[in-house]
Amino acid sequence: MRENLKGKLVGILGADNVKENESMCSVTTFRVGGPADFLCTPETEEQILALTAFLREAGEPYFVLGSGSNLLVRDGGIRGVVIRLGGEFSRVTVKKTQDGALLTAQAGAKLSAVGHEAAAQGLTGLEFACGIPGSVGGAVRMNAGAYGGEMKDILQSARVLMPDGRILACTPEDLQLSYRHSILDENGGLVLSAVFQLREGDPEQITQRMRELAQKRREKQPLEYPSAGSTFKRPEGYFAGKLIMDAGLKGFTVGGAQVSEKHAGFVINRGGATASDIEELIARVQEKVFSQTGVRLEPEVKIVGERL
Repeated sequence: MRENLKGKLVGILGADNVKENESMCSVTTFRVGGPADFLCTPETEEQILALTAFLREAGEPYFVLGSGSNLLVRDGGIRGVVIRLGGEFSRVTVKKTQDGALLTAQAGAKLSAVGHEAAAQGLTGLEFACGIPGSVGGAVRMNAGAYGGEMKDILQSARVLMPDGRILACTPEDLQLSYRHSILDENGGLVLSAVFQLREGDPEQITQRMRELAQKRREKQPLEYPSAGSTFKRPEGYFAGKLIMDAGLKGFTVGGAQVSEKHAGFVINRGGATASDIEELIARVQEKVFSQTGVRLEPEVKIVGERL
């Protein structure tokens, strides 16, 4: 049965784009996680449509990985098929308009690459996103943001593949974008591409702003260690990092996982951490902060897969 499934996947994507029992350590920014039954890399829209149609008809579960940031894969791995967009899904194009430009980015494009392309074209609006370690698809799905900017501020539309095979053109209102959330979390839609409305600006000023934000990140965030970015959502009226620090948890460790001593809002892999170390650390931070403040921290990091 498993060989038959592999044969079907190879028939759709080619042998080079289908890997069996692939560890998630190498494709997630936490650098932990057990194996996926199959890791598939469609390179064209035709391939992703054919792949998801086959999996839907065969009743095979699948999970879209994105760039592997903002994600914790448990040590038991992921059953079924993990999809990671490749090939033409990194493409970025720009169309000038009277008001500035429309930048179209495919879902697999890295936010950092998209931001640098915008800067090279003299377009402003994406500077806040250049240091977010994710892809366009994941950023739209969670309405990613930093330094006062969010995807919903610049998103004009997105093409979304629905679980039933329909492709919809969605506005930000359709996507119901809010703080680190969209309706895609509920309806299972997959972003194929996104169009951003940007403005013309001075390339030197845009690049300088990007450098300033990059410097802030280096100074305040533990970029030297594997992590999934900010571990917790910001509770209304509070800052997660300050609540964790005030609870005396800065530097707290479970196995190889640690609450960063540089920024308490980040859980890092100090070396040799397992996914269970990280998940236990997240739970213990939640418990301690809740017991001291009554505030329940909600993970921003998505936790998927099976425990060992």
